[in-house]
Amino acid sequence: MSLVDRHTGFVAALREAGLPVSLAEGLDAVRALQVIDLVDRPSLRSAYAATLVKRPAHRVTFDMLFDLWFPSALGGGTASAGADQEPSRSTGPPALDPEVQAIRRELSDLLLTADDAALSQFVRMAVGRFGRAPGQRSWFSSGVLRAMSADTLMAGLLSAVLQGQERGGLAERVARRRFRDRITRFEQLVATEVRRRIAEETGVERTARLVVRPPLERLDFNRATRAELTALRREVYPLARRLATRLTAKHRHGRRGRLDFRRTVRASLSTGGVPLTTHHKPRRPHKPELVILCDASDSVSSFAHFTLLLTFALREQFTKVRAFAFIDSTDEITRFFQPGVDVADAMTRLAREADLVWITGRSNYGHAIEVFADRYADAIGPRTSLLILGDARSNYGDLALPTLKRLVAGARHAYWLNPEPRRDWDTGDSAASAYDAVVPMFECRNLTQLLEFVEEIA
Repeated sequence: MSLVDRHTGFVAALREAGLPVSLAEGLDAVRALQVIDLVDRPSLRSAYAATLVKRPAHRVTFDMLFDLWFPSALGGGTASAGADQEPSRSTGPPALDPEVQAIRRELSDLLLTADDAALSQFVRMAVGRFGRAPGQRSWFSSGVLRAMSADTLMAGLLSAVLQGQERGGLAERVARRRFRDRITRFEQLVATEVRRRIAEETGVERTARLVVRPPLERLDFNRATRAELTALRREVYPLARRLATRLTAKHRHGRRGRLDFRRTVRASLSTGGVPLTTHHKPRRPHKPELVILCDASDSVSSFAHFTLLLTFALREQFTKVRAFAFIDSTDEITRFFQPGVDVADAMTRLAREADLVWITGRSNYGHAIEVFADRYADAIGPRTSLLILGDARSNYGDLALPTLKRLVAGARHAYWLNPEPRRDWDTGDSAASAYDAVVPMFECRNLTQLLEFVEEIA
């Protein structure tokens, strides 16, 4: 593959992964390549990063794709002994294999010296030796990590650097963190090497599509891991503030405060007692009230995690936030949103304690809406913004559209966020268009679409 082919493929892969790379930026990268030594791989990486990466959050995806399109080695990647040996056929545990123990001692020495180049060379050897079990055709990180068991080397590493110093003090904590970072680096190198070998055998494009996750702002809420949900929580807070500001501005727009009788009478003295000009008191700043009605069925369980994230963030921006969840019945879940509660723990409590099932435990929007109107009608008022979150799939049941219209009419604003792609609306048992006619519905599967929703309601 020529350098031109690698460049065009790499830029296309970045775009496919969700990174915003324009044609002009691709040309900037080409110009940057003209002034560096192309054999110097760190300089090549830096040149591409400087011209193509806009946000720090995109750097992880960029590095992963760079390592695939511009690999550090080919094949075994080293001429050292053991690099291209057959996979280990020992049937006993690695702890009892003298050869494995010798390799682990070599790893321990590398973690002590922090020689990144030597560690990369060691990783190529270790993946060639333990990355593919006998009879397997693909490569895996698990075999290497299990054989090396880097975490079990921590005690020996600490003993080597502390050398009689008091244990449990600052020196140990610093050393432990330093070695933890080096072990993490080793694990990252193993994952990179495994991806490189898979790409050589199955193709770079296919490997990139399988292993590269989209950047956080384009990550589908339904596919987020627990660590990614934590990162999403940090990103949701500023969006929640913007959403609250937009709703407050719409509440305030075009309305004057109460009549200031004293100022009006005083001003009328200059016109013979005729109040030609009226004066009004400034409106008191306030936060609007918010009611969230969320589908908690299995089909949108991951989206419900996002709902909790949003509710946690919105709670601080509104005077009052009341949250309700439903499957085929509805229950208030505001009590689960206590300060400091972990989102995953709140979801566990919700599934265990909330009364969301009426008969079948399958989505029934019609009955859930009727229950909400019957039990919690007081939650909707003239200062309330109603936010409904769900996929609008009601298993062909009644939709309770008249009841929903009555609820929407009693609220100041009403919006519906749907986690399904718009192309899937009105397919199967989806009643998206019917509900969209009552409540404006927006596709919302990631942070980018949430931002677009916040901007559109301005």
